[in-house]
Amino acid sequence: MLCLASAHRDPERYPSPDEFDIHREDKGHLALGQGMYYCLGAPLARMEIQIALHTLLHRFPQLDLVVPPQQLQWRASFRSRALKAVPVTLR
Repeated sequence: MLCLASAHRDPERYPSPDEFDIHREDKGHLALGQGMYYCLGAPLARMEIQIALHTLLHRFPQLDLVVPPQQLQWRASFRSRALKAVPVTLR
C-alpha cells in the first residue's frame, strides 16, 4: 500500500524533509495521482486552497503561532501527515 505520509521525506533527496519549505525546488507530489490516474478535481482543489490561503493571510497579516514549531503535534496515521492542531493568534 502506498503511503502518502512518507512522500517527500527522503533525506537523501530532500534537504530538511521534516520542515515545510514553500520554496522547495521539487514541488511534485503524489496526492493527486499521475498520468492516466490524475485526479480530475485537482485544478479545483488547487484553486480552492490558493483562494483560502490568500484570503486568510490577507485578512490576518499578523497571524502567528502560539507555540514554537517544535511543539506542534502530528496526528498518528499511516495514510496522511497532518497536524492535530495549529494554535495561532489573530491580530
